[in-house]
Amino acid sequence: MNILVCISNVPDTTTKVKFIDDSKKLDTAGIQWIINPWDELSLTRALELKDDPANGIQKVTVAHVGLVGSEPTIRKALAIGADDAIRINADPTDGIFVAAQLAEALKKESYDLILCGIESSDYNGSMVGGMLAEFLGIPSVSSVSAIRFENGQVILTREIDGGKEVISSAIPLVAIVQKGIAKEPRIAAMRGIMMARSKPIKVSEPGGSSAMTEVLVYEKPQPRAACKYIDPENPKLLVELLQNEAKVI
Repeated sequence: MNILVCISNVPDTTTKVKFIDDSKKLDTAGIQWIINPWDELSLTRALELKDDPANGIQKVTVAHVGLVGSEPTIRKALAIGADDAIRINADPTDGIFVAAQLAEALKKESYDLILCGIESSDYNGSMVGGMLAEFLGIPSVSSVSAIRFENGQVILTREIDGGKEVISSAIPLVAIVQKGIAKEPRIAAMRGIMMARSKPIKVSEPGGSSAMTEVLVYEKPQPRAACKYIDPENPKLLVELLQNEAKVI
């Protein structure tokens, strides 16, 4: 049994966002790139499943759509414990393009369980996992917070309104996971970092699909207004401001 984890290359969450070319492109100068946090938790859970011999998992692979500059992030995933990697040599322009490129590459391979983070921390699109399953023609389950194997099936726990849902599924399957899938992301040990240098990254050229969206301009959120302090002895003024200025009542 083999597991594939799809990973994104995203800016560190402490990055100060700046735009160039009339606010049409992100200024990548000085950005520290990391594995998307949801994908990192997915990888951690995949490695935990592999650690249990009863699950019969032979290999954990990571896959990424990105140019050569993203390979340090892929090496981080290999250092954490992934066995090998696939990089589709293309700029990840939008969600459907990423899903289509992953699907084209994965059709040549055989994976029983594919894990995708529920979203990326840069665009927060929440699209790739579901579209990937459609392109591959296999089932997908979203909002997964726990995964285990039992009698040749995958048992998944989903977060739903007011509780949890436990379902089983045959494989192959795409599981779209959220926080809770693992307690903490696994940290690369020195031995893993050294071994990652020799682990293979298979580079695949992009297929025939193209992006279906275009960025016209980026806009930063408007800065927050200054706080107003209201005398606690003047509730009338507070009500007036909430009604006429904030328009929340």
